[in-house]
Amino acid sequence: MARAANATVYSPQLLVAKYASKPFKVLSRMLEIFTALGTFALKLFLDQRQGKLEERKRQRAVELTKTLSRLGPTFVKIGQGLSTRPDICPAEYLEELAELQDALPTFPNEEALACIERELGMSLDSIYSIISAEPIAAASLGQVYKAQLKFSGKFVAVKIQRPGIDETIGLDFYLLRGLGFLINKYVDIITTDVVALVDEFAKRVYQELNYVQEGQNACRFKKLYGDNKEVIVPNIYWDYTSSKVLTMDWVNGIKLSEQEAIKKQGLNLLNLVNIGIQCSLRQLLEYGYFHADPHPGNLLATPEGKLAFIDFGMMSETPEAARSAIIGHVVHLVNRDYDAMARDYYALDFLTPDVDVSPIVPALRNFFDDALNATVSELNFKTLVDGLGNVLYQYPFNVPAYYALILRSLTVLEGLALYADPNFKVLAASYPYFAKRLLTDPNPYLRDALIELLFKDGRFRWNRLENLLVQGRKDRDFTTNEALQPVLKLLLGPDGEELRVLVVKEAVRVTEAIIFGTMINAYDSMPDFMKAVVSNGNASGPFMLSEGEQAKMLELRDTVLRIWGLLRSSNNFDPSLLQPILQVLDEPEVRNLGAPLVEGITQRIVARMLQQVLRS
Repeated sequence: MARAANATVYSPQLLVAKYASKPFKVLSRMLEIFTALGTFALKLFLDQRQGKLEERKRQRAVELTKTLSRLGPTFVKIGQGLSTRPDICPAEYLEELAELQDALPTFPNEEALACIERELGMSLDSIYSIISAEPIAAASLGQVYKAQLKFSGKFVAVKIQRPGIDETIGLDFYLLRGLGFLINKYVDIITTDVVALVDEFAKRVYQELNYVQEGQNACRFKKLYGDNKEVIVPNIYWDYTSSKVLTMDWVNGIKLSEQEAIKKQGLNLLNLVNIGIQCSLRQLLEYGYFHADPHPGNLLATPEGKLAFIDFGMMSETPEAARSAIIGHVVHLVNRDYDAMARDYYALDFLTPDVDVSPIVPALRNFFDDALNATVSELNFKTLVDGLGNVLYQYPFNVPAYYALILRSLTVLEGLALYADPNFKVLAASYPYFAKRLLTDPNPYLRDALIELLFKDGRFRWNRLENLLVQGRKDRDFTTNEALQPVLKLLLGPDGEELRVLVVKEAVRVTEAIIFGTMINAYDSMPDFMKAVVSNGNASGPFMLSEGEQAKMLELRDTVLRIWGLLRSSNNFDPSLLQPILQVLDEPEVRNLGAPLVEGITQRIVARMLQQVLRS
């Protein structure tokens, strides 16, 4: 912590105080940036006029990558962000900009090694048995060497910060912030607070400059998610870490973008991406602490088929209220409840409480009704992001920084998977997690969301419960024990009177379906001569039910039996978990539940029998 005392902290006020008195330096850097980017923009304009935009796309992508690299770390960071946005950049640009992830120019070894000794206060010989003669990789803010620690013999990655980098990025963010003020003031089509986005981005970059903070991030990440046996998080060596030098375990692996190398190792890229998605969902929606920069250079496939996270400079947090709201938002999307979707934007901090959401509802309906012609699991994440983006531009939305980072994180993972499988859908891979959370999480907001999903117009939607169980079982952490306990407590608890009325009605309907369904099956299995006796010659059978009524009863009965089969077939199903029902039934509010249930079933059966007699 003492070594972290000299770490640079982002402060817009300090930047203004520092550069307002240096107009020539500011002007020089401004001209450098505008000359470089203006030249590139002019080339694109001429390509379009000459009809050669497509033909020269690869060439221009290479030029843009080199231009951003020359402009320095800030623009390398911007390029890295663009390399994960297939909704903005063509494929050629994505491929070339991906080179910015770790194929950057290095700085002299003498400066790097001198930095280690200066920061740690020890000679290289006293720390390492071996250290690589050249950097293994160069990132936007530093470069990495492979070394072997003298005291333990362990191989480690040593990341060393680029000299003078805080001065370079400070001036760039001063200029970007000034541009943001102009956009906020004069560009009406952009409703997002650009200055706030620049500030958020700058804070993240400055946090990456503090390697002690990055080491703490890695430790927190390992504590929260290290229990996943398919994820590797390297250990930090604090004795050899400072604000400008970071030492962590060396991880042998292949970047997820190197698909041919992954195949040669006999690994499945889609499996690795799915591990990343499941881990990301836990990060975003369980603990709220997530890796905000999961580009291919920061994710490695190990020879054992595990996924390693190796860079923890850029992290973010999802507010607690927003975590539940995101899951609820998915439920409202499934239900096509656009009024509730619009209200979700309050909890997500997209809208202030004084904004009327009623005009937003038709826009959501117009977009999602078309999008949902496919099932939700078949929706492409990019399609949703693009469509929602069009809605956001039309209304006074303010996209929080955490949400933009979430979109980036999931878009990156889907983009990686699309290289291997053009039909991959991140929402399909995510749905088991959402199903598990809905079925097992006791959070009141999610319990209400589950009720919204399962009940409609006083009827229980058994097909929805079946689908949730089918999807939930795909999640590695799902257990039927967890799914049943909170649901039973919810239905039979002291505050569930309104819900119990619905459950009693549904129990009567299900009992009727099981009884009559069994009778229908028994009749259908009889020999023809027995059918004639039982039906008394009636061509429509003995039940006097239309084919539609019989089909509905059989469908309901079969669905309920399939759900029971799903529960019983689970490896961890324990019949003793039903014991809490007996305890809950002893509560005063629930004690009389059996009487109306038996009464309802009796009335329904008698009514059906009377109906048969009258029809006969």
